[in-house]
Order: sequence, then C-alpha cells, then structure tokens
Amino acid sequence: MAAQYAISGTSAKGIAASVERGVAEGALSPGAALPPVRTLADRLGVSPGTVATAYKELRQRGIVVTRGRGGTVVAQAPSVASRRPPKVPAGLRDLAGGHPDPAFLPELPPSVRVTPGARSHRSAPRLPELEEPTRAWFGRDGVPSDDVTFAHSALDCVGRLLSVELRPGDAVAMEDPGYHHLLDLVPALGLRMVPVAVDDEGMRPDALRDALRAGARAVVCSPRSQNPYGGAFSPERRDALLGVLREAPDVLVVENDHAAEVAGVPLHSLASGGLPRWAQVRTVTKYLGTDLRWAALACDPTTLARHDGRLLLTSGWISHVLQGMAARLMTDPTALLLVEAARDAYAQRREALVAELGARGIAAHGASGLNVWVPVRDEAAVVNGLRSRGWWVAAGARFRLAAGPGVRITTAALEPPEAGALAADFADVLGEFGATYGG
Repeated sequence: MAAQYAISGTSAKGIAASVERGVAEGALSPGAALPPVRTLADRLGVSPGTVATAYKELRQRGIVVTRGRGGTVVAQAPSVASRRPPKVPAGLRDLAGGHPDPAFLPELPPSVRVTPGARSHRSAPRLPELEEPTRAWFGRDGVPSDDVTFAHSALDCVGRLLSVELRPGDAVAMEDPGYHHLLDLVPALGLRMVPVAVDDEGMRPDALRDALRAGARAVVCSPRSQNPYGGAFSPERRDALLGVLREAPDVLVVENDHAAEVAGVPLHSLASGGLPRWAQVRTVTKYLGTDLRWAALACDPTTLARHDGRLLLTSGWISHVLQGMAARLMTDPTALLLVEAARDAYAQRREALVAELGARGIAAHGASGLNVWVPVRDEAAVVNGLRSRGWWVAAGARFRLAAGPGVRITTAALEPPEAGALAADFADVLGEFGATYGG
C-alpha cells in the first residue's frame, strides 16, 4: 500500500484528508492496510499521537476499521465511496444478487396525480389511504400499530433511527453473518458493531446477552428471512430473546422484517413483547417492485418522535406520488395474488436446494426468505469452482464479522429441477478439493 500511495500531512486533519482522498480516488482500495501508527509518524515527522488522532477520525467516519493485531485497514464499504457488487460474468447463472424473481413482481400503476399548487406536505406527510392499510398490515401480525410512519427504504429508516438514538463510538449489536449493507452502514455512522451469532432461529440469546454486556445500546435484527442465513424466530426463541432484552430496558431494538409477505413463515416479533424501546421496519421492494423505495415503520412513541423529527429536518416527507403507488399495489387483487404465488414459490425453491444439498451431505441453512447459506472452508475457491460450472454465487466475506466462512445462494429464481444440478456441481467442487473446501 505505502509504495502505491504516499499518505501526506503534518496534522491529524491533514493526514485524515490524505487517506480519505486516496480512498475516494481508488488508490486505497477496501481492505488495504494503513501503516502502523509509529511507522507513519516517523515517515511524516509527526508525533504518534497525531497519527492516532487521524486514524480515530477516519474510524469514526466509517472510512477505516481497526482489526486488533491486524492493524488499521480501509473499510469494505468506506463512507466516501460507494461499493458496487462485482459484475456477473457473461454466460453465468446469477444466484448472488438477493433479488426477487421478476416474474412475480406486479406492474407498477400509472403515476398518481398530486394536488396541484405549490404547498408543503409537512403538515400531512402520510396519505390516509396508505396509513390505514399500513396499520392493518402490522396489526395483522400482532405488531402494535398505534404509532406508524414512513421512510424511503429499510436502510434509510434504520440509519435515521440509529443516528438520532446513538452517538459516534456507541455500540450496536448486529447479526453475524448479517445483511452486508447494514454492516456497511453502521460503521459509516461512526458506530461500533458487536457481532451476535445467529442460527436457524435467528439471533442466539447467549450471544445477544454478551453483546449487551459489552455495551450495545441498540440491537438490529431480523425476525424472519434473516439475510444471509435465512433464520426465523420461533415462539421459543422470541421469548428467550425478550427475556434477555428486558434486562436492558434502555436499549433500542430494531427489527428489519424486509421480506414480510414472502418470508414463507409466520412472524414471531419482539415488537409484541412489551419492550419500552422498539421499532419494526418493513419494505415492499422484494414483492411489489425493486424500484418502489418505500418503507413502513411501527414503533414506540419516543422513537416515532425522534425519527419523524429528523425526517422533518431533511426530506420532510415521503413523496405522495410514491405513497399513492404503494397504496394501490397493497390493495390491488391482482398484485396480491402474485405476492401469494411468490411466497409459495420461494419457499418451494429454497427448500428444494436445501434438500438437494443435504442429500449430498452438504449442510445448508435457509429456514425462510430468498437465500440459502452454505458454510465452507474457502469462500473464494468455492465461488471460483462453481463459476467454472456456470453458477455465480456470493462469497460470504461481506456478510461476516466474526462468523465462519460461507457462500450465499439466492434461490428466488432457481426452479426446483435446477436445484439438483446446482447441488451436484457443489458436491463435485467439494469433492475435487476436499482438503481445501468444507461443508
């Protein structure tokens, strides 16, 4: 790294600006190691404290991360540059993107006319024709719906909740493995992540208790369709987690029920457990349209006031045109039939791949949602081995904090007959390199 990009500066701000410039221009790529504090201090002729202050600023802004003995490295998704997933090579079957099957997405309705005239919608930010179905949507699954509001997406909503609730340096308990965009977002907000191990029933209570004891002030979790592992809370797991959370009443608990209608399993929500500080966010992108960037939030009154207070100071409201389109689709009989068909198909496709892999002695996890997680010993080797056989799957590194390696396979568009072919190729890859790969 040092030979390719020379960090400059004589002050903490100057050094931090130099590193940031290198990241923004691509000279310092994700994962690139920065020099040790004393090494860079000697090179620049400044005190080690000056370099340490620069690195601290970069950490708080989500540009770098510190890995203990591994030193300080550029974050996988630094906040000064947007990371894009690798392009799918030509001729490969894409099972890496996490996207729904387009065949099950309804056509978007024509644009909704808004009331003419220049006026602000801040006094009435939510359309009644969408707010009432939203309350019913949450209430149907036992989520309290007295206090609801809207956001532009789940990430937009979670980011706003954390930014108004926490301060730089605060800790957030995060699923491990977990949704990679959330794992990128939290450090970009200047927050620390505390990994919480998951299994087929979601977050593990013992791991959550450890995270709370480590100082986590917020918890972000998925009650079902956990991405990438596929876990879903059972009633017993929900109750065990609630028991842990009641020991920390000041902690904000955020549930991301991102694939609610197509998760394929019932919801057992922490939001129904009487917690003092809670929020559940839902989106419609997985089953009504990937470009329909609208999310709904149900939460306690304090959280609502803080979220909407920050929203008021930024975008003000969610576009009424967007709200009108969401309202139409959420109540359209044809669209609802497609959603029902998608839910059944996704469950069948996910279960088919898990069964085919299991029949070949390959452990896989996918209790709900659109993805299957397969633990392996060497992610890159598995990805490349499957690539040579025409499959493109996602390496698990971007989903992990402390969890073991694995690959994520999106099954939304994988027909059951194809599952057998993929599983056979997977087994061949493992068999060819048994000393390297693992199940």
